[in-house]
Amino acid sequence: MKLYEGLCLFMLIFSLSCSVSTGDKNETMIHHSDAQKAAPYAIAIHGGAGTILKEHITEEKEKAIRAVLDKALETGRKILDEGGTSMDAVQQTIIVLENSEYFNAAKGAVFNHEGKNELDASFMDGKTQNAGAIGGVSNIKNPILLARAVLEKSNHVLLTGKGAETFADEVGIEKVDPAYFRTEARWESLQRAKDKEAKTGFKFDQGEDFKYGTVGCAALDRHGNLAAGTSTGGMTNKRYNRIGDSPIIGAGTYADNATCAVSSTGHGEYFMRYVVAYDIHARMAYGKESFQDAANTVIMKTLKEKGGTGGIIGVDKYGNVAMPFNTPGMYRGYAKPGEKKIFIYAEDE
Repeated sequence: MKLYEGLCLFMLIFSLSCSVSTGDKNETMIHHSDAQKAAPYAIAIHGGAGTILKEHITEEKEKAIRAVLDKALETGRKILDEGGTSMDAVQQTIIVLENSEYFNAAKGAVFNHEGKNELDASFMDGKTQNAGAIGGVSNIKNPILLARAVLEKSNHVLLTGKGAETFADEVGIEKVDPAYFRTEARWESLQRAKDKEAKTGFKFDQGEDFKYGTVGCAALDRHGNLAAGTSTGGMTNKRYNRIGDSPIIGAGTYADNATCAVSSTGHGEYFMRYVVAYDIHARMAYGKESFQDAANTVIMKTLKEKGGTGGIIGVDKYGNVAMPFNTPGMYRGYAKPGEKKIFIYAEDE
């Protein structure tokens, strides 16, 4: 009997020991899993979403666009790889895109109804949640620089029009003659929009593909800090000093080290109404959703069910990248250590 009791006691102790050991092992595996999916750094970009179809783009133009996207990604990747900040990576990456005529930002900005360019941009620091944005400027060569200056050198978040341009003088941001932004392709797009408006009563926020564009970037650096920025020329044929979602923190741009960094592109009125970038963050922070699930739900369900079109790119705190969109295409790409991908069409992935 004593032998039996002793055996039972031994089995009980052994069982408890195994349970504790297994519990510790599982916990270690969970942490190991997090470590495995965590990238030292990551960067994602977009050059706008919309009716981007292979039959609408010549092989030569596609090659040129991919080259600019690659240059932008490589610019940010190099900064991050060398230990630079996510803020600097986002800034320099967006500058490459702003300086290209292929995207609706700065150099390639669309025209408003009066035949002028009105530029918007925003910047957000995931470490502090400080943000800066500008709207409706007409002579700032690289709007993303002015948005960052608002973040770092002012007591405000959003400056617009002449006031923003005055602030640019005070902080030494480069200005250019508005003629710098003119491209013939954008001018012709305005004429088509105005012709359609005259013939059919078309308004700038309906119908044809005049409402897309924008460039953006999100990045995670080696220090664990996230940042995001967005820059745009807005809608073709827009009126009344219309400002879209790009300079609106929480709609066009959001970053928080606890969750993710996001930049939006699409029909801005919807992105503002449904606070797209912040909603993705909130689903992660309060609903404990994964980055991919949160982004997919907002873009493919919340937004789409209301008639909103567009997409986002972003990076979470582990370096996971999400790039959902509900349009035929979106210029996009990402880079991590040893990995770089660029896409244009929906079927690319």
